[in-house]
Amino acid sequence: MVHIDIVPWGVNPPHTHPRASEILTVLEGSVQVGFVTSNPENRLITKVLQKGDVFVFPVGLIHFQCNVGTYHSVAIAALNSQNLGIIGIANALFGSKPDIPIDVLGKAFQVDKDVITQLQGSFRVLFVIITII
Repeated sequence: MVHIDIVPWGVNPPHTHPRASEILTVLEGSVQVGFVTSNPENRLITKVLQKGDVFVFPVGLIHFQCNVGTYHSVAIAALNSQNLGIIGIANALFGSKPDIPIDVLGKAFQVDKDVITQLQGSFRVLFVIITII
């Protein structure tokens, strides 16, 4: 289980757990949650949760949480594996060591190589504080 504190307008950026589903319960505040279904649909499933609401993120799917309120939000999440794994999507793509080749990412995102170079050179991820219980 994890305890998640999210400051107003803070984000737990898109990530995935390759070996676990997650169930999140909001204890305080308003939290927008969402996940993206798999190919070929790639449909965004999203909802704003209030205190007491519960949401499930299926195993392996990209998902996120965002505090959409003006007050601190608190949630608790349970995962069905003690070895869940976590892959931060942006961090994995733009912060890998060594870098994923610029031409590969440029083609994948259909942007100029200079954009990829800038992202790889200055990429920073601000994660929410997560305490493992």
